[in-house]
Amino acid sequence: MFYGLNKFIKNLLPKQLFYRALLIVATPIIILQITISIVFFDSLWIKTNKGMTRALSNEIRFFFDSYENDQYNREFLTELFSKAHNIKVQYIPNKILPKDDHERWFSPMDRTLRRELKTHFVNYWFDTTSIKEIIDLRIKYSNGYFQFFVPKNRVTNSSARIFALWITLPAILLIAIALIFLKNQTRPIINLAKASAKFGRGEDIDEFRPSGALEIRQAGYEFDRMRKRIMRHLNQRSEMLSGISHDLRTPLTRIKLQLAFIKDEQISKKLSDDVQEMEKMLNEYLQFASAGSAEKSEKFNLSDLIKNIIKKYENHNITSEINESIVMHGRKNLITRCINNLIENSIKYAKKVHIQLSKTNNNNIIIIDDDGPGIDEKEYDNVFKPFYKIDKSRGGAKSSVGLGLSIASDIVRSHGGNIILEKSPQEGLRVKVFFPF
Repeated sequence: MFYGLNKFIKNLLPKQLFYRALLIVATPIIILQITISIVFFDSLWIKTNKGMTRALSNEIRFFFDSYENDQYNREFLTELFSKAHNIKVQYIPNKILPKDDHERWFSPMDRTLRRELKTHFVNYWFDTTSIKEIIDLRIKYSNGYFQFFVPKNRVTNSSARIFALWITLPAILLIAIALIFLKNQTRPIINLAKASAKFGRGEDIDEFRPSGALEIRQAGYEFDRMRKRIMRHLNQRSEMLSGISHDLRTPLTRIKLQLAFIKDEQISKKLSDDVQEMEKMLNEYLQFASAGSAEKSEKFNLSDLIKNIIKKYENHNITSEINESIVMHGRKNLITRCINNLIENSIKYAKKVHIQLSKTNNNNIIIIDDDGPGIDEKEYDNVFKPFYKIDKSRGGAKSSVGLGLSIASDIVRSHGGNIILEKSPQEGLRVKVFFPF
């Protein structure tokens, strides 16, 4: 139960650091302002209004008592009351009180006025909205009613507006200042996240300059050091592969020359096939090492790229379903090689190949289906290992050196994507490639 409640609360809370920090800063200020406002309205404003309204009600009650006393001149009393209390009074004979209700039930002033008038008078009517800064109060008397025009400042405390202004403006100012500071504090984190995502996709990053608070700077420095170590390792690996491949070309060339002098054609052919396989493997290494290290990232149309690749094969057994104008950012030549490897792998073992390209909120998805023998689920992870072959289910062709899927997987992951294998609806193999954007 508590786990479900905690999960529900977590789902309600904002996910971004900026809004969480803003919530931490703004919530106490808002709670404090509400608490002060409630205390003010309860202890000061409402009680003061209640006292002022009660005084007004008593003054009007006193006016009625004096008016009914025959010892006083009624006209003089009315004029004196108006001057002394700043309340305009007039008697409207032969009229009844209005029927329409102008009372605002949500207004503290209306509620207090209604409560106090009810203790002294039975029939009354008032309107606090029609005339600005004036309350139109009418109380039944004899065959008509008295109409009192009472200034609103007689029943309400004018300091409430000033208080509300002073309590609201500083809160808005403090929250605005907090927004500026929070934005400045979260910007370095956002920059670090963008740089990490860019580096994860294999894109080039200019010299990263950490900024912000001490902890954020430290995280930025550690990221930059890690990035440089990884780049140094990748460069060393590429240089090592290139060096080994170049060094092995010389003895392979000598072996080819020696094979030309062997008289036994059967032995010569077997050795030549092995040499060709080794040479193809070295070429694979050289091409991959040179392309991965030299190429720069660029923005290109992935839809047109796949269409051009399919067109070059001139194979009517290759069908496609491609969304128009899907753009991605990456190393175009490497992406081309990845797709070529996957299509060639399908063509090699299947008759029909179907290619799909679609786009979701976060990824460009390439799906390649074939009707070949497929791959056992236990081998899904193994086929991405270099030089790994499945002789039983995939034929063990001599033309393959076991690097196609490995290189394709390396290219996809270097772009921050993912590649997975599934069973195809055509009973063959389905390859799904995800490229984030």
